[in-house]
Amino acid sequence: MQSTRRNLPQLLGDARRWFEEGLLAAMQAAGATPVSPTQAQLFAVLDDQGTTVSELARRMSVTRQTAHQAVHNLLAAGLVEQVQDPASARQRLIRRTELGVRAHRQAGIVLERLEEQLAERIGREAVDALRAALEAPWGRPPSPSSR
Repeated sequence: MQSTRRNLPQLLGDARRWFEEGLLAAMQAAGATPVSPTQAQLFAVLDDQGTTVSELARRMSVTRQTAHQAVHNLLAAGLVEQVQDPASARQRLIRRTELGVRAHRQAGIVLERLEEQLAERIGREAVDALRAALEAPWGRPPSPSSR
């Protein structure tokens, strides 16, 4: 008999989608430029001083092509810009524009409200415990030889 119990990565994925859908719906209702979940993820991992496309891809766990496409769309929307990397003449950094900074700030407020709504639904203690577990250092993923 096969178990119907969902594994933790599936549950974490569902939780992430709950926040993404709530965020994107609230931002759209507020009149913000519509973005995809991938674009929102890229926006969230972008450093204030700028980040290379390769580093964005690594942080998002996507291909460089996927990150580049998300950057292209965010450039077209005026939310990010490409600037020369002062540390390397060959590299370009992606960073938020003024419009992007405002959208990022607004998204932070929405995410705080979503967390409060989650606390109302499942309890503040549960949300605090979840946050504590996710913020705790997990260490490197185990290798097959570390049994």
